[in-house]
Amino acid sequence: MAGDVQVMRRKKRPGTAKARVCLSVLGVWAAAALWGCGFGQTSSLEKPYSFEERPFVMEEEALAEKGEEATVPLFARDLCVVADEAAFNGEEVDSEAGVLFSLSDGKVLYSKNAFERLYPASTTKIMTALLAVKYGNLEDMVTVTEDAVITEAGATLADLKPGDTLTMEQLLYGLMLPSGNDAGAAIAVHMSQSIEDFAQLMNEEAARLGATGTHFVNPHGLHDENHYTTAYDLYLIFNEALKYPKFREVTKTVAYTANYKDKDGGDVSKVWEGGNWYLTGKRQAPEGVTVFSGKTGTTQAAGCCLVMASRDGGESGDEYVSIVMKAKSRDNLYENMTNIISKIVN
Repeated sequence: MAGDVQVMRRKKRPGTAKARVCLSVLGVWAAAALWGCGFGQTSSLEKPYSFEERPFVMEEEALAEKGEEATVPLFARDLCVVADEAAFNGEEVDSEAGVLFSLSDGKVLYSKNAFERLYPASTTKIMTALLAVKYGNLEDMVTVTEDAVITEAGATLADLKPGDTLTMEQLLYGLMLPSGNDAGAAIAVHMSQSIEDFAQLMNEEAARLGATGTHFVNPHGLHDENHYTTAYDLYLIFNEALKYPKFREVTKTVAYTANYKDKDGGDVSKVWEGGNWYLTGKRQAPEGVTVFSGKTGTTQAAGCCLVMASRDGGESGDEYVSIVMKAKSRDNLYENMTNIISKIVN
């Protein structure tokens, strides 16, 4: 409405972006309707609201006197926002969900069921890796505990044993390349002393990023009914992780050799290989598209999932995030992903 006004303040919050607070006359009209008073009338309230006396207004004035900027970007200014999925033809994607977002200009190139809650399988590890590079010390020496012993059938492992000692950085490669559930447990216990406390940290970070359709109970993605996310939330988490060079370095790696010590001080050497077919050469990306990061995930309940980052062949090298969730098979996963990322150049 023509009379809308905005009052903004700069507020510091540990570990988060500065917030913008907007108050509009529209909200005042709503309050007036509820309280039986309107504009042009004398309020019957004993202590009517006074903008002039609010702390953030005084802060605005103080900043203005110093010549400092008193506004900050809106939360979603640099994020892709899905407005209307009906605008996209979903025939070429038969997975349960799929998205393609441009990180360079915020455009939504494709979206199907972006907000449907689904099981993430090992794409969960993107959040675990994010917390490791954001809050952990990759030079820490970590001794693997019994928490890393995972016996569930079909669980992918880095083949770590209790008593093994290796760095957080090595664990990060063990987490993301062979998709080691044991490496995820070792990172979680080292950072938070327990799986449960680390899951709380995961959920707090998800909330901070606006991933409101997400709830984690473990650091690796083994199935649990209370462990879920959405394609859009995975985009938010992955987008944040891509801001860290170490995350990019690890997730573009095809193979990594880890040399560390076992519980008796003996030498151990393991070669861990990644599972993204575009990076390993098992599947070719469309011409003009280069895949440079990603994480796969598969369980019976989640189906086959892939979160991926690519860039086009243009001079600017624009970057994109593409996600497929709950594909029917590994081949079907890559068919869907190829159809989605083809939209980058078509």
